[in-house]
Amino acid sequence: MIRVLHVITGLEVGGAELMLWKLLAGMDRERFESHVVSLMDGGMVGDEIRALGVPVHELDMRMRWPSPIALYRLTRIINSIRPQVVQGWMYHGNLAAWLARWVAPRAMVVWNIRQSLYDLAWEKPGTRAVIRFCARHVTGVVRILYNSETARHQHEAIGYRPDLGETIPNGFDTEKLRPDPAAPDRVRKMLGVEFDVVLIGLVARFHPLKDHGNFLAAATRLLARHPNAGFVLVGRGLDDGNKAITRQIATNGLKGKVFLLGERDDVAALTPGLDIATSSSKSEAFPNAIGEAMSCGVPCVVTDVGDCAQIVGDTGLVVPPGSAQALAAAWAELIEMGAEKRRALGERARLRVQERYALASVVGRYENLYIGLTGRG
Repeated sequence: MIRVLHVITGLEVGGAELMLWKLLAGMDRERFESHVVSLMDGGMVGDEIRALGVPVHELDMRMRWPSPIALYRLTRIINSIRPQVVQGWMYHGNLAAWLARWVAPRAMVVWNIRQSLYDLAWEKPGTRAVIRFCARHVTGVVRILYNSETARHQHEAIGYRPDLGETIPNGFDTEKLRPDPAAPDRVRKMLGVEFDVVLIGLVARFHPLKDHGNFLAAATRLLARHPNAGFVLVGRGLDDGNKAITRQIATNGLKGKVFLLGERDDVAALTPGLDIATSSSKSEAFPNAIGEAMSCGVPCVVTDVGDCAQIVGDTGLVVPPGSAQALAAAWAELIEMGAEKRRALGERARLRVQERYALASVVGRYENLYIGLTGRG
């Protein structure tokens, strides 16, 4: 039995957090014993991980830098579990995993970097400091995982050791994430719109790097050409209580055309009801929402950041980041090709996910990594 301790910054809904949950759900319980430490609280994903029977330890840090009290608690957890592998997730989780090696010197420390790095100035000062620190203090780390090739190249360019790098992409359960012929009607009834409304969706938390402003500007442009379009925004912070987003919607003349659904636990049921899924981000590594949409048979329009162009391939359209004109034009191109051709694109997108990003294959790569590092078959 290989004991793996996963150390992650927090467990609110996000791409890294959900990938950790999917990994734990798919791993062989007879060969791997998993534990999770959240530097902050448990969050919604923490509840889902506990439901798998995996222990979740919360350090309840208010600041993301590991405090002496938090390190003491982490030390006690490590001494109790005695892991063979300590797997960090995201920058602060990686730093805590690195510190853990002083408590468990025989444990294999693995880092997992889940974002691209176009400009350090976009990061908070504390996060910038952690990124730089980790680039210089890699002693004791045996592998650095990335979920995109773009992220790997960007981090290696600022000093992360290339000889430790390995790319393991995000994985998707294509049985759970699948086309649903009933979804378009169901979603439109929920929104209170006519069946012929073309729905364009963006699933991403409200954050400057997701560039919702560019999405809304593109929506305004598209409506001048296709007034029957509707726009669905899903994610943390995307609700009527967010005055910044509601102000942007009003300023762009989009009232009644944009639907703010907030953070949802039924994205797998909503996504097949979309005609087009999109990412308007300035920075990404491997957006889960795009892989999920493709698995559901929904064609995608993405900005050319991270590995998005490689993920979508010839099953969707790729546009420059920050260009509302290009984003609107790509949406219009998919609308004007008609429902049948969009459906054919979606089928190819689903096949691409099944061939390249199937969850079972991705989980297998993590399992093989842990087996190889510990020498325990």
